Amino acid sequence: MKLLLAILNHDDAHTVIKKLTEGGYPVTKLATTGGFLQSGNVTVILGLEDDKLKGALECIEKYSNSRRQVVPTTSEMGLGYYSAMPVEITVGGATVFVLNVEGFHKF
Repeated sequence: MKLLLAILNHDDAHTVIKKLTEGGYPVTKLATTGGFLQSGNVTVILGLEDDKLKGALECIEKYSNSRRQVVPTTSEMGLGYYSAMPVEITVGGATVFVLNVEGFHKF
């Protein structure tokens, strides 16, 4: 048995969760916040039999899209004020962790 933790961009999460559920995968959703952009993410947790793992990963990969986005940053100009300097970054996609499960209990 495997435990899959997937951190998804908020914009992709609804579609990914919908498609996982339609595929028969049990999903638990947690609202989370990323450290770099302080923006909303969604973390999904799935407990899966080993033979279901590949299908779940394919679904997450298919519906998690990375894209480029311009975000403002600030830097001190040495005169006591800050200037917003936009920078282009990649957002979206998914970060997925797969863990072995030693035991499973449902009460």
